Amino acid sequence: MDISRTTARRRIVTALSGTALLALAVQVPATAAPDPATHHGSTAASATTAYDDTYYKDAEGKTGQELKSALHGIISSGVSKLSYDQVWDALKVTDQDPKNSSNVILLYTGRSQSKDDNGGDPDQWNREHVWAKSHGDFGTSTGPGTDIHHLRPTDVSVNSTRGNKDFDNGGSEVGEAPGNYTDGDSFEPRDAVKGDVARMILYMAVRYDGDDGFADLEPNDKVDNGSAPAIGRLSVLKTWSEQDPPDDFEKNRNQVIFDKYQHNRNPFIDHPEWVDAIW
Repeated sequence: MDISRTTARRRIVTALSGTALLALAVQVPATAAPDPATHHGSTAASATTAYDDTYYKDAEGKTGQELKSALHGIISSGVSKLSYDQVWDALKVTDQDPKNSSNVILLYTGRSQSKDDNGGDPDQWNREHVWAKSHGDFGTSTGPGTDIHHLRPTDVSVNSTRGNKDFDNGGSEVGEAPGNYTDGDSFEPRDAVKGDVARMILYMAVRYDGDDGFADLEPNDKVDNGSAPAIGRLSVLKTWSEQDPPDDFEKNRNQVIFDKYQHNRNPFIDHPEWVDAIW
């Protein structure tokens, strides 16, 4: 792992974050109402969404295991499940390039690529299980194996490079995907999707809790988890979620999945502060 490179990048992120916070403090009056789209840390007021009085009503005011259990019940109820073949067509809608409706955006490279250029050949795109399917051995079974909240279009060879590695900072840059880094036991995605990856992993940990015939998926603070139903590194994922809050693409994707496909939501996109409230 390239520690010096990682440390330097962390210092840059910290400096930029401090500058951004100072600018906000100067520009926003103390009496201003919080913007519903603003993403707060655990010590700030919670974000609000249009679904708080309906979809999330049983989770409001809870923290810790109580919140996790409430969210599990919410996002596991009334869910429509896709087959693995149906995932192909769903991803063409959920990950559509907002600037080119004929293309999808690939998760790790950020490349815009034809929806029809999918398959198993190098430089085509395929279906990446962000929670690696071997971590809990659920394969492509209907359920966690086909849950499009964590399935994303990715370049075939970059998907192979990520493999079933845990997530962590550091490593050598991936030649086909600049800005992504990997070593023997971990993968670091590009900055623009670090939060996306974290929130997908944490969604899976809440959605699949061992009560539906599949393993109880849980994040931990290790790497090299093998086939255990766990993925790390939790402390890094929490940092990524804070540093890269949900953007319009991620929010739209959540809405499309809710409206058109599974009819459930990723609560950490709607309420990023719930990450710290649970973990």
